[in-house]
Amino acid sequence: MYDLGLKKSTSYKIPIVCVGNLSTGGTGKTPMIEYLVRLLKDNHSLATLSRGYKRKSKGFQLGTNKADANSLGDEPYQFYTKFKDEVLVAVDADRNNGIKRLLALKNAPNVILLDDAFQHRKVQAGFNIMLSTYSNLFIDDMVLPTGNLREPKCGAKRANIIVVTKCPFDLSGGQKAEIISKIKPASHQNVFFSSILYSDVVFNNKTSLNLKDLPQFTLITGIANAKPLVDFLDEKDLKFDHIDFDDHYNFTTDDLRVFEEKELLITTEKDFMRLKQHESLKDKLYFLPIKSTVDNASKFDALIKDFINLN
Repeated sequence: MYDLGLKKSTSYKIPIVCVGNLSTGGTGKTPMIEYLVRLLKDNHSLATLSRGYKRKSKGFQLGTNKADANSLGDEPYQFYTKFKDEVLVAVDADRNNGIKRLLALKNAPNVILLDDAFQHRKVQAGFNIMLSTYSNLFIDDMVLPTGNLREPKCGAKRANIIVVTKCPFDLSGGQKAEIISKIKPASHQNVFFSSILYSDVVFNNKTSLNLKDLPQFTLITGIANAKPLVDFLDEKDLKFDHIDFDDHYNFTTDDLRVFEEKELLITTEKDFMRLKQHESLKDKLYFLPIKSTVDNASKFDALIKDFINLN
């Protein structure tokens, strides 16, 4: 109905960049938003706007020093924790309302990054970045419940940039060309390849530890796809047991009792946002940071900056 013009999409006078996907999750949206924040924050008044999935608050919420994972959601709270002095972090299930509330602030942003809003058609973003994982390309997938797609793969036509995420670092030029030929990008689209760069150090609120020095530990994950992380730790020959939960899982009292019995806990940065509030875990709980790296980053960065500067 949006494609036919029977439903209205609202556009805005400031540059709005949307990061999303066609699949149900696990494509690397959070590290991509952080990549864009680092790219833009020094030259623009920047805000991120997310739905705030599984938060316990309602309506529009702006990150403040009283915020936590319950009020913002784990991923937006991660943005706030990292960039609170540089970027506005807001959540609202109604993205139009969220944008209007941000623009009404005294310190209103002049660029907004929409997190996981590719299907939020009520807002017409000026620039769409669509992510799809190397191990499960959208072009090879099907719509739910048979596959993992939220909408038909033809929805990719709305993207300005398609990023194939979580690629091996040794992906050859020939392999990239083969993937691009499968995707068949339109003339207005560019395809890029990105990889996840894991830190060699784990952190908590007080200290850090080198991965290579870790004794046996328990890995806790509540993310859509933990396999790349598990594979990375296995490649490091680390000794660990793995407790795997659903994405955005709300940890229970029984879970915490199990964690308290462990000597050392390693988790993702997103899960750390939900677990760090528990005093009983603070001295044994660490997170492993990740970053997105983009192949041909100079061209990728230029496309984003050109869109913003032209608008």
